Amino acid sequence: MLKSIFRIILCIGIMMTILYPPGDARCETKQKPGIEKDQPIQIVSDRMDAYNEKRMVVFSGNVVATQGARTIHAERLTLYYRDDQKKPGRSTVGGGGEGTGNLERVEAKGHVTITEGERVVTGEDALFELDAQKITMTGSAVLREGDNIIRGDRIVVFLNENRGVVEGAESRRVTATIYPGETKKR
Repeated sequence: MLKSIFRIILCIGIMMTILYPPGDARCETKQKPGIEKDQPIQIVSDRMDAYNEKRMVVFSGNVVATQGARTIHAERLTLYYRDDQKKPGRSTVGGGGEGTGNLERVEAKGHVTITEGERVVTGEDALFELDAQKITMTGSAVLREGDNIIRGDRIVVFLNENRGVVEGAESRRVTATIYPGETKKR
């Protein structure tokens, strides 16, 4: 039982390193973990549709989005913006210095891959909620770093809390293959 708990803690520790730059892994805490808000988001796709009344933009076909050291590949990426009239005090794109402006959430669908260095998370769908600083990957989610692999139906990373959760489905449990020697090398 104790060995099982240790493995779970180790798996979550490895999973948490997926979205943090190497400086954070060395316990340098000068900056809060999370998405690099000051970096621009660059998106390339086959098509873009903007829906002003719905406050959303849809990129489809071979979508590649990059922000800082992170890259997202998906079949479809949808950006949802806040309705500034309903939430006063929010900055708009280009104003307030928030980097992502009034962006509320980002949804990626279809063979989603999030990469940062050697860390790769794959699944069918991903949701990034900016206010909550939370990323949720669903649909046979897999986290890989080197030879280490964690599989579950859903992976949730709480960026500001430096923690994560891997959940299994009713018919499948969470599995992890950890190579302790690789962890020591990092």
